[in-house]
This record gives sequence, structure tokens and C-alpha cells, in this order.
Amino acid sequence: EEYVRIAVNAARDLPGLARLRAQLRSRLAASALGDVQGYTRHAEAALRSMWRRWCAGKASVRAGDRFRAQQLVDLGITAENSGAVGHALRYYRQAVAADTQYAPAHMNLGIALQAAQDLAAATTSYRRAIALDPGYAAAHCNLGLARLILGEYARAEVDFRRALNLRPEFPEAWVGLADALESLGRDEDALAALDIAIGQREHYVGALFNASKLLRKTGRLEEAQARLREIPDDHPEYPFALVASAAMMPDQGRMDEAEAVFHRALELKPDYHEGYSNLLFVLNYHADRSAEEIFSSYRAFDERYARTLRSEWRPHLNDRRPARRLRVGYVSPDFCRHPCRHFIEPLLDHHDKSVVEVFAYAEVRAEDAVTARMKARVEYWVPTTGMSDAQLADRIRTDGIDILIDLAGHTHGNRLLVFARRPAPVSVTHLQGFGYGTGLSAIDWCFADALVVPEGSEHLFSEQPWRMSQCMVYRPAEGMGAVSSPPAMRQGQVTFGTLTRPVRINHRTVTVWAEIMRRVPGSRLRMDSSAFRDPGLRRYLNEKFSALDIAGERLEMGFHSPPWNVLREIDIGLDCFPHNSATTLFESLFMGVPFITLPARPSVGRLGSSILTNAGHPEWIAANEQEYVDKAAALAANLPRLSEIRQRLRTEMQASALMDEAGYVRKVEAAYREMWRRWCSAGTTALPESKQ
Repeated sequence: EEYVRIAVNAARDLPGLARLRAQLRSRLAASALGDVQGYTRHAEAALRSMWRRWCAGKASVRAGDRFRAQQLVDLGITAENSGAVGHALRYYRQAVAADTQYAPAHMNLGIALQAAQDLAAATTSYRRAIALDPGYAAAHCNLGLARLILGEYARAEVDFRRALNLRPEFPEAWVGLADALESLGRDEDALAALDIAIGQREHYVGALFNASKLLRKTGRLEEAQARLREIPDDHPEYPFALVASAAMMPDQGRMDEAEAVFHRALELKPDYHEGYSNLLFVLNYHADRSAEEIFSSYRAFDERYARTLRSEWRPHLNDRRPARRLRVGYVSPDFCRHPCRHFIEPLLDHHDKSVVEVFAYAEVRAEDAVTARMKARVEYWVPTTGMSDAQLADRIRTDGIDILIDLAGHTHGNRLLVFARRPAPVSVTHLQGFGYGTGLSAIDWCFADALVVPEGSEHLFSEQPWRMSQCMVYRPAEGMGAVSSPPAMRQGQVTFGTLTRPVRINHRTVTVWAEIMRRVPGSRLRMDSSAFRDPGLRRYLNEKFSALDIAGERLEMGFHSPPWNVLREIDIGLDCFPHNSATTLFESLFMGVPFITLPARPSVGRLGSSILTNAGHPEWIAANEQEYVDKAAALAANLPRLSEIRQRLRTEMQASALMDEAGYVRKVEAAYREMWRRWCSAGTTALPESKQ
């Protein structure tokens, strides 16, 4: 019966079968079955043991124990390769019990325990295998992989290097070493390790993806895309390569080409919802698409991937008392050192525990010090990495969550298809992680204010806007330092600037910024973001400004982190449009730098207006492109006024609603309470009236 079940399940999962087919050879090579030298050592050790026993007068060696252990390990490998991790665990444990001295049994038990997310037990098994056989390269490698997940990067590096000393031709260990080195901040060493792995195995897709990701991180976009082009177009991973390549194109000014490549990937792999999320993320930045056109793509995502899951909706049996303590669940990949921490930490720190019981569903692959702080602030911390969407939805139902909150939108690591299964009675999305709604008809509400989602724009959202006086609160990063005097007072020339990603800098912003620079003779424009490491991108923008008579020496493009000293060298910030910046606008104000913004599409194009209004400076909001130029030029023309603004801006901001953490969280809790009351009074209705 089990034989039939395993075969049928495999036959029903064709994408999984394709992935297995692509991985099986490398997995075989990395397993005990492919470790020829290791097998020979085990055989020699067995022969030596038999000889010793004969010498000691124990000729009746229990060879059957070792043979039984080997059989059980083989059964475990078969079960694991078919996805039956529970059966594999049982076989491996039986193998260990049959022969406690058989290192492969401990090693394979560790692999299955790791697949079951029991990392502590997995590392114990790997260490036991190594104690029995110090020359077991695969066990050293797997121990390193487990330590990567645990965040023990320095120890993981040691494990991978031990594996490679034993077995230099071990591409999986080179990839693991690269992961450890990248996590330790040694990007160039990591790239060198990946190059060795790629050289050892033709079309090593995992290594090519990792190398591309690392090259993109270090600003070498053209090299990153070249690595992806090495993946054959008949490989099962090819659609993923197309999406990864397309995601880089907008930073290179290739927006329309990116859109076409995304669609090609989705034709090849129609069920690739993460790829579609990437497409939506990019469309938000399109300078020439209307809000209605973009929202139609969000609706298509809902129809294609989310509405099909309505068959999994179940009645909610939550206690309907309106005034009881609420169970609130936050879902995010950004419970770590990510820009979203500036908006998430205030929420977690200031919740009234007598009002809400907080659950954090954390899709965090590498925990850090910020993760540790956040863990300490919530009652329940649930790691979700490795959980399927269906499993996570079941866990949320089991936890009895009343209000489920998405903090990611369509950013990397989102769990929107969990929300599509509607595991909680009330669901909400925050703008702070993505800047726009999700397109999911299964999500009830979107936190907003009247500036980011003005009256009359509700048709651009699948969720119903829940308008508060503000939609975000900001906590500054540590170590930003004091506000400086305006650099123009020292240099005699005005410096405009932006810390935005290049994807926001389109032909409209370039035209307006060039006009500002013509209006303010001698002024300079400073652009700073990690993507500016790419020389091709710098050339592209230089050419764009040069065509508008702005010489290259008036532009400065850098990639500093953290950028606080860059902000000290900027007099006036320039927000982008039609997609505004967000975190960097808060940072600019906190460092005393005023900025000009132009409201555009709800809601991604109106964040700057919301920030300035709540900071008490709506006068820096332009009504059109000409007014944007006029306001920037007017600020630049009055340096004493600019100096006065700079010295008081941080104090004003600290006294404003933008940094009133406790006040903001009280508003959020009041909103949760009213959402809950509406659900309680709606009988069996799961959705707000406007969405039925």
C-alpha cells in the first residue's frame, strides 16, 4: 500500500517531479551512495573490525547488524526522495538502533531531522557520524549547512573547509562555503568559491543562481545576468532564471523589456506565483502606466492564484465576544535587519498585552540581533521557513488568530497565498512593507490615510481602505548622529540628492531634476544606493542627464552604507515619482534635509505627501512638475532659511505623529477592535459588505 501511495503522490506532483529530476543526480553524488572513497573506508573499517574480532576469538561477528543497518538506510533514502520524511526518519532511527557504529545511518538521520526542521537533533547526528568517521566529507558538509541555518557562519566555514580538505571535488561544499563567506561579509571570497563549484559541475544551477545574486548585490548587474544566461533554456529552473534576470532590468532602465521577460517566464511556468509577484512589484515603478492598468494586473494575480484557493476556506469558530482580548498575527519575512524594522519594531514594542495577544509568523531565513529583539516582544514566535502555505494556514487556524496582518505585500518572502486561504476571520495589509495593496479579494482591509488613498480611489484596491490619520510610524536607526549644517553654507553651491533605488529614477524624474539644476546654477545632484555600484547603470544615467545639458561632473553616484554622511552632504532632497520613496524620506527629515515630493498614483505615489503632512510641512508638496521645480529652486535660493529648517527639522519630526510610537499603536489597536466588532456583528459573513 505504501509503495502504491508513494508512486501515485509522485505522479500527481509534476512540478515537484521536475525539481526532483533536476536535483537527483547532485543529491546522489552528495550522498553516501556517491561517496566512493567514503564507502571504501567503511569497507576497510569493517574488514579491520572482522579481523580484530577473529584475532580476539570472536569469529561469529554480527555482520547481520551492519547489513540490516545498510538496508534500512537505503529504505530511508528511497522514502526521503519521494517526500515521505516521516517514513525516512523511522528507517534511519531503526538503522541507528541496528548498528550504532554505522556512520551513514547517523548522517542520513541528520538529513531527515534537518528536513523536519529539528536542527539541534540534526547537528547531533552529524557530529556523531563525524566522531565515528572523521574522514566523512558529506557529514562535515551537512553539519555546515545546518549551522548556516542556525546563523553560526564562522563555525559553518570551518565545517565546509574540513569537507573540502577531505574531498576537494565537492561542488556542494563550495556552494555552502560561499554562503558562509557571504554571511561573514566576504563577498569576493564567496564569489571565488562559487566559481570553483561552477567549474566542477557543468550547468550547476544552484551555484549559478547564487553567483548571480551575489554579483547583483555587489552592483555587477551585467555579470549577474550573464551567469543566469548559462542556465540552459530546457532546464526546469530556466523560468526562475528569467525572473531573476528580469528583476534586475528596471534598475538598468529596461522596464518594458523586464515586463516581457516576466511574461515569458510565466508562459513557461504558469503556476509560478512568486514570479508574478515580482512582475507586480516592478509594474508599481512604471512611469507611463496608469493606476487602472497596473491594478488590472493585480486582479489577474487574484484570479490566477488566489481565488482558486477558496475551496480551502472553512468557517471561523472564533469566540465572537467583541470586547475580549484579541489574538493578532503578523506575517512577515522582515523580522530582521531590514528597512521595514523601522516601522515593525514600534508596533511590537508598544502593543498593550491586555488588549492583544501577539503572534509573529516569521519567514526569516537568517536571524540576527534585530530578530532577537523582536522575539522578546511577542508572546508567540512561529518560524515559518519550510512550511507550505497550506501548513501555515492550518497553523494559524489552530492558533485561533482573530486578525491576521500582512507586512510584506508582493515583496520577496511574502506568504500571500496563506491569506488567500483565509485562515483568520479578519485580514489586513499594511502599506509599510510594499507601499500598495495586494490585489487579493480574500484580504479585508488596507491600512491607509486620506493622503495615500484619497476619497474616490477605492476602485484601485481589492482591500477596503481603513483610513487613519497616518499609515506609518518611524523609529530611526541607531547611530545616525547629529544634524550637520547645510553643506551649501560651506561649499557655496547647493547639493540636491536622493537615496532612492535607481528603479524609481525614470525619464520624468530625470527631466524635472535636470530642469532644477538648470534653474540653480552650479548645483550638484547626489544619488546614492547600492545599485550604483554597477558602472553600466552610472553610464546610463550620465547619458540621460547629458542629453538634457547636465554635465557629468555635476552628478555624483555612490553606494554608501549606512548613508548618514551622504545625507550630511545633501541640502535638499528630491523625491521620485510616480513611485515615491519611503524609508529614505523619513531618514532625510531626521537628518534635517527637507525634500520636495509630487503626489501621483495611490498609494505608492503619495507616501511622500503623507510623510510631509504628518511632519508639519505640506508646503513642500508640489501640485505638478513645474511646481516641483519651482519649490526646489525656491528652497535653494534662500540658504539662511535652509539652515534654519535644517536645525529644527529633527525636533519637529520627533514631536510629530510620525514618531509618536505609543500613540500610533493605540490607533492601530482601536482599528483592530472596530474591525473585530464588525466581524462579530456580521453573523456568518466573512467579508466586509462592500466586498460581498
